[in-house]
Amino acid sequence: MSTSTTTATTTPAGRLRSLARAELALLGRNRNAVVTALFVPLALPFSVRPAVGRMDLGAEGLSPGTVLLTSAVGFSLLFAVYSALVGAFVARREELVLKRLRTGEATDPEILAGTALPALGVGFAQSLLLAVACALLLDAGAPAAPQLVLAGLLLGLVLCAALAALTASFTRTAESGQVTALPFLFLSMLGSGITVPTRLLPDRVAAVCELLPLSPAVRLISGGWDGTLSAAGALAAVVTAVAWTVVAVFAVRRWFRWEPRR
Repeated sequence: MSTSTTTATTTPAGRLRSLARAELALLGRNRNAVVTALFVPLALPFSVRPAVGRMDLGAEGLSPGTVLLTSAVGFSLLFAVYSALVGAFVARREELVLKRLRTGEATDPEILAGTALPALGVGFAQSLLLAVACALLLDAGAPAAPQLVLAGLLLGLVLCAALAALTASFTRTAESGQVTALPFLFLSMLGSGITVPTRLLPDRVAAVCELLPLSPAVRLISGGWDGTLSAAGALAAVVTAVAWTVVAVFAVRRWFRWEPRR
């Protein structure tokens, strides 16, 4: 039994499971992180519902249900994944957890991925539950192109994790992570189509907003759900999202700090 257990933890998959299990235990002990990850994304869509009711959605082929569904998933990506991981990466670095892990068999990508897995799992499950709830309760209907919705969700999860690690690189303490995460949070909420669909913005403004990091994922989710995204538009969104992810991963490899910031 001990031999099989040792063998399991010396494989990359085994190390990832062990790291994710340890991080999940640490996450459960942090009440602030749990509240932010689980309850904020559930509450925020209801806060924008009155504003959505005043938008001229019919002219752009949008429905309140689809807009609120996109908002719910977007808030989950921002708070359950990005914001939660900024705090997690910084806290583990300042507690010397990451430094100690580097002395073992786990590689740097495995350490970062293992730390991110619980938040990614929470974000994925929460997004699916929110999508089902919006489809049933807000008459959003079934997705016209579920493969695009899934692609947008997965790309959004990976990008948010990479950007969280990058933000953590320039964050001194877990408490200050609430401040350093704000620029991306506000930029994404206002410009990536989470609170206001980009199709309602002036053409020039929308063209700029569509280049923001989280905009391609949001566009895939929204357009894939209501069937308004063309094949060319979907391909452009995927390419843009992958490009942002590659840039974010490169920046993390270049600037991520494993030592506490003093």
